[in-house]
Amino acid sequence: MKVHNFNAGPSVLPNEVLYKASKALIDFEGSGMSILEIGHRTQPFIAVMDEARNLVRELMQLDDDFEVLFLHGGATTQFMQVPMNLLESSESAAYVDTGVWSNKAIKEAKLFGFADVVASSKESNYNHIPKQFTIPPKASYLHITTNNTIYGTQWQMTPVTDVPLVADMSSDIMSRSMDFNKYSLIYAGVQKNMGAAGATMVAVRKSILGKVTRKIPAILDYRNHIENGSMLNTPPVFAVYISMLTLRWLKEQGGIPAIEKINDKKAALLYDEIDHNPLFRGTVVKEDRSKMNACFIMDKPEMEEEFLKFCKKEDIVGIKGHRLSGGFRVSMYNALPYESVEVMVEAMKYFSLKKA
Repeated sequence: MKVHNFNAGPSVLPNEVLYKASKALIDFEGSGMSILEIGHRTQPFIAVMDEARNLVRELMQLDDDFEVLFLHGGATTQFMQVPMNLLESSESAAYVDTGVWSNKAIKEAKLFGFADVVASSKESNYNHIPKQFTIPPKASYLHITTNNTIYGTQWQMTPVTDVPLVADMSSDIMSRSMDFNKYSLIYAGVQKNMGAAGATMVAVRKSILGKVTRKIPAILDYRNHIENGSMLNTPPVFAVYISMLTLRWLKEQGGIPAIEKINDKKAALLYDEIDHNPLFRGTVVKEDRSKMNACFIMDKPEMEEEFLKFCKKEDIVGIKGHRLSGGFRVSMYNALPYESVEVMVEAMKYFSLKKA
């Protein structure tokens, strides 16, 4: 690695993915054309799209009712596309507010129906995941954000509900074992654990679609994308290709169970240092800490800039906290090597000793 890349997204990719992608930029599989030049409806790219979708299905062990799509627009478009397809204007959907991204999703839902915020941790600056809340039995769906990049919280359990469960998994998709079949719709920007920026993965149950009475623009109707195999219009070809390579890499590592063990080790190492180093302090309730995005501060804020400069000299990048939360944010997505976390911890130890 050139640097130890802790950016929150776009983020680190496996070296072998970058190597294969760089070759495909010049000559894609001996075609004499770049991956950027091939027709998206030609057999070579259809094979890429099919493999990417099938790998998602395999790695997440999705049942037959699910369709997997690769779409444009990022998770932000899904904030609007989900209620447009699932929420009648006279009905209500339940949302749990755990940070900036869930709040944006709530605002978009209100354009199409009623958004009932059944729980929120806003009053404590989103430092925990709400545990006690009631889901209205007539809610069209319950929406959660499984991991919150800005504040560093993560759902450690799947809510039990009789209504369809929708999740934004942009920042922890495929990072840990879970029963994805408990959900009715999952969406994720791929630029953290699944590839490069430019594509969004949607896994949706066909059985929940086609129930709203509103007219849906063709490009925003999930059913049209399903019918056209994620190629209703020109897909983000290169981003889908990078996702395919990244999913191949994940499968080669042993899939989600194998990467989860590595992610657990990375998070345990860093949080142990945060808890025992006198210069640093975590900002999240311990049981809700994210294994993807560790957020922490210094008790002496005036030292933060000096620590950032020190880390830069050590080839540690991307650890400055979000402007809304301040402090530091260390993102540990699937492709981040354990060794990078070791370097981060050593930097924290050395800086603390120097300032003692």
